[in-house]
Amino acid sequence: MEFLRPTSWGEALAAKADAPGAVPIAGGTDVMVELNFDKHRPEALLDLNRVGELATWSEEEDGRLRVGAAVPYARIIGELGGRLPGLAMAARTVGSPQIRNRGTVGGNLGAASPAGDSHPPLLAADAEIEVESAARGTRMIPAGEFYTGVKRSALAPDELIRAFHVRPAEGPQQFSKIGTRNAMVIAVCSFGLALHPSDQRIGTGIGSAAPTPRRAFEAEEYAAGELDWAGRSPLDERVARRFGELAARAAAPIDDVRGTAEYRLHALSVMARRTLTWAWKDYLNGGATACA
Repeated sequence: MEFLRPTSWGEALAAKADAPGAVPIAGGTDVMVELNFDKHRPEALLDLNRVGELATWSEEEDGRLRVGAAVPYARIIGELGGRLPGLAMAARTVGSPQIRNRGTVGGNLGAASPAGDSHPPLLAADAEIEVESAARGTRMIPAGEFYTGVKRSALAPDELIRAFHVRPAEGPQQFSKIGTRNAMVIAVCSFGLALHPSDQRIGTGIGSAAPTPRRAFEAEEYAAGELDWAGRSPLDERVARRFGELAARAAAPIDDVRGTAEYRLHALSVMARRTLTWAWKDYLNGGATACA
């Protein structure tokens, strides 16, 4: 297996163009597991750790945050937790402190696992993924269009993930996850939610309950029309319960070693109801975030 070590983004794109089968590696928390268990043996590894710009983030002219693909979860929690609370909540559930210091959202996106913890909050917050190839340049892919199948994405063979773009939270965000134990666990299912008060709408994200991460559009539309955005009336339990039912309806789970399809549907309904309740309560109190 060849080991490629570019020192710049241009070199990385050139290397990927020459070896489309090369697998990018930064934190290595997903790639090395597959290598160690001999589940995948790529023609080459493309080490991106020396491409410094991938480990930076900035605020763009349009107000959105541009977060490099190699910014680790620990820095998202510490440096961006106040502006991306939903993603920070999800990041806190990723593995151990050692994994959070190495693992990245870019790696999560590249793996495109339905159980990836960063996917639901990215979907709920309307994130876009910046990808690039040496031949065709840069393009932006909305998170809702990025996932195309189980561990498959819209990335072309010669493209690399450079960053993701997302607006800082303008309203409360939440993330909920169920696993077979309390720590260092792969999600049985997960749910992300973001309130967008300026548009009077809700964003959602479902994880580990379908072939791809996905949004619950029917649930979003229903709740957005039922909530009292201007008067800030308390959440009606009937609305919360129906929102949970519609969120579960958007899923397409399977039975596997971590849980049954029936359990996942029930859990999603409960998590959706709870996250909406928590987020709306925080909205009534004038806050932007609440602790999951």
